[in-house]
Amino acid sequence: MNQVTKDILYVGVDDHRVDLFEGQYRVPHGISYNSYVILDEKIAVMDTVDAAFTHEWLDRLQAAFDGRQPDYLVVQHMEPDHSANIASFLKAYPDAKVVANEKTVKMIGNFFDTLDLTGRCVTVKNGETLSLGAHTLQFVFAPMVHWPEVMVTYDSKDKVLFSADGFGKFGALDVEEEWADEARRYYIGIVGKYGAQVQALLRAAAELDIQKICPLHGPVLSENLGYYLGLYQTWSSYVPESEGVVIAYTSVYGNTRRAVRALEDKLKENGCPTVKVYDLARCDQAEAVADAFRYGKLVLATTTYNAGIFPAMRDFILHLTDRGFKNRTVGIIENGSWAPQAAKTIRDLLSASENLTWLDTTVRILSAVKKENLEQIDAMAKELSREYIAAGTHANKNDLTALFKIGYGLYVVTSNDGKRDNGLIVNTVAQVTSTPNRIAVTINKENYSHYVIRQTGKLNVCCLSEDAPFSVFECFGFRSGRNVDKFEGQTVCRSDNGLVFLPRYINSFMSLQVEEYVDLGTHGMFICSVTEARVMNDRETMTYTYYQNHVKPKPETKGKKGYVCKICGYVYEGEELPEDFVCPLCKHGAADFEPIS
Repeated sequence: MNQVTKDILYVGVDDHRVDLFEGQYRVPHGISYNSYVILDEKIAVMDTVDAAFTHEWLDRLQAAFDGRQPDYLVVQHMEPDHSANIASFLKAYPDAKVVANEKTVKMIGNFFDTLDLTGRCVTVKNGETLSLGAHTLQFVFAPMVHWPEVMVTYDSKDKVLFSADGFGKFGALDVEEEWADEARRYYIGIVGKYGAQVQALLRAAAELDIQKICPLHGPVLSENLGYYLGLYQTWSSYVPESEGVVIAYTSVYGNTRRAVRALEDKLKENGCPTVKVYDLARCDQAEAVADAFRYGKLVLATTTYNAGIFPAMRDFILHLTDRGFKNRTVGIIENGSWAPQAAKTIRDLLSASENLTWLDTTVRILSAVKKENLEQIDAMAKELSREYIAAGTHANKNDLTALFKIGYGLYVVTSNDGKRDNGLIVNTVAQVTSTPNRIAVTINKENYSHYVIRQTGKLNVCCLSEDAPFSVFECFGFRSGRNVDKFEGQTVCRSDNGLVFLPRYINSFMSLQVEEYVDLGTHGMFICSVTEARVMNDRETMTYTYYQNHVKPKPETKGKKGYVCKICGYVYEGEELPEDFVCPLCKHGAADFEPIS
């Protein structure tokens, strides 16, 4: 029994008997079934455990109660690995009551048809609270994360979020391992389809002061919560987490595998930071699926089989589409001895996936890999590696077509104050002359970057592309570089002037040297010469209109009265917005709010 806080005890169990979680996910390090006890004037138990551990769990409860009797069993989620012991608990403690929402109560009846909850149930609504004494529990509904009845519970005294299946991971607690890989495999496999619902939960959680997260699987999270929340934000947004290429293949006689190995070698030669290769007939498919979501580029290589594709490849693609696969670059290597159909079949299977960028090059093998196939593989590798080549030391650093990317777009301007790197979002970049090439960048004087660039005289302008997620704008637009390291924990690339440029979500960047400064009152305009220019890819430049229509989250204002932030969509509920109000998300003032219509 472990102590989470002074009043909260962990009473869960580790399961090393299970080999397949939910009958399909390999768990070589087992799984934990978590349950917690809150000791106060009244005692609340948070969920139960799997049926295989009834007596062990009841023994732990008895020790935690230390002679007292529990008052409540809070049921957040009805999957049997968390709810199997509801009846056993109520039999052991007949005076206790179940705390649940209406959907959960109905499901209890489905699982325990002879269990009578008459007079023994406290039915709660979304946002309602339950006092235990010093501790007050607030219930926040989280439907379809990942069952319809799910709710999470916030303890306002100890600032603990009991997160149900959110923030969980595979692996028993008595095994030490990195959190992210097994948490990613868990999330993508089990919750991955429900990104929109997870986003809604994250928005609700953002309004709570959370110091600890207690999931139903995996360890209690108490340090660096921004890291875990950030990963969930990335996963639920369906944007790539890391730079790299996943190659998933099937091969009957080794010829497709030969093509895959040739592509892998070429990608590494071109500076691709990570290449993951999966033989789908032999690998852990859940791991392959998780990496397909982790990285931004995917190559599918397979043989034609029964006028379609090899079964393991079909299963893999269905796993992707079932979980909302989108926003990726995809290439195809197909093989067939007389009538190759793999490319067509793959495209058909992925036809409903949103925002896929298909490579121009498709490798078409007729039985064995030939010279023309190796040339196609080389072309495919160059397509996949264009950004990596442009970010490397052998890049074309005088590609002035980078200037063609400038429009009324959105940009990240980077600088360095001598201690750390900084960046901010601007939409005021323009080419002012072509002979010589000069760029004007206008920055509000209140921004720290204005001060830094005035001192150093140099900056980089990164042209954001349409695949840039909202998290980029949160990072560089809603925080001040004076007191926050905006590049903390990020992998950075540097241009010849020593400043950083973004390794992804841009289509080009330019290094600029300030030649003149124009004082515009509230703003300053830097007239700059171009010292370096690189084109990363041919994606469209992010315009302000595109950001407003497709990137910025739509505020949830239905049924609410108050004001909404025009910058980030934060909703302030109230009759009057204070004149000195500052948005807690983007830090803009009351002038950037408008009444909810």
